[in-house]
Amino acid sequence: MSRRSTESGRAPAFFIEIVEEIVSALQTDIEARLTGVEPEVEVLLAEVAGSTLRLFIDHPDGVTLALCERVSGHLSDFRERHCLEVSSPGLDRPLTKPAHYSRFLGRRARVRLREAAAGDKQLTGELVGASDSEVTIAAGDGILSIPYEQIVRSNLVPGD
Repeated sequence: MSRRSTESGRAPAFFIEIVEEIVSALQTDIEARLTGVEPEVEVLLAEVAGSTLRLFIDHPDGVTLALCERVSGHLSDFRERHCLEVSSPGLDRPLTKPAHYSRFLGRRARVRLREAAAGDKQLTGELVGASDSEVTIAAGDGILSIPYEQIVRSNLVPGD
């Protein structure tokens, strides 16, 4: 057993929080760098998986291979520390900001939570409301308001 794992095989909460802070700082740095050179590019999500840094980006005119290549070029120093993957959000687009939830009201989303709500840590349902502090989702037999800080990850459900 590694020192980072617990009896359940999961990393302890403090370790997860540190990793989330590092990834958040990476995303903030990447967004700041791209603002000057690719102002219309929105970084939807930056995530680290092992040695890979994945960026999901969006652009009002869509995401092309050429755009992904340009963004990758602007972030060449990150390639010294990580294998860098830059891609479009795809059909299961990540939702990471209040504006994303507002934009996709009426669509179905999967929301993974830090703590169980309505007996589950993962909910799938229709986005029915979004404010600056929480999203409201119609899931199962009820409607739940979930503060953004309780969301670990969220994405649209393809096909809806």
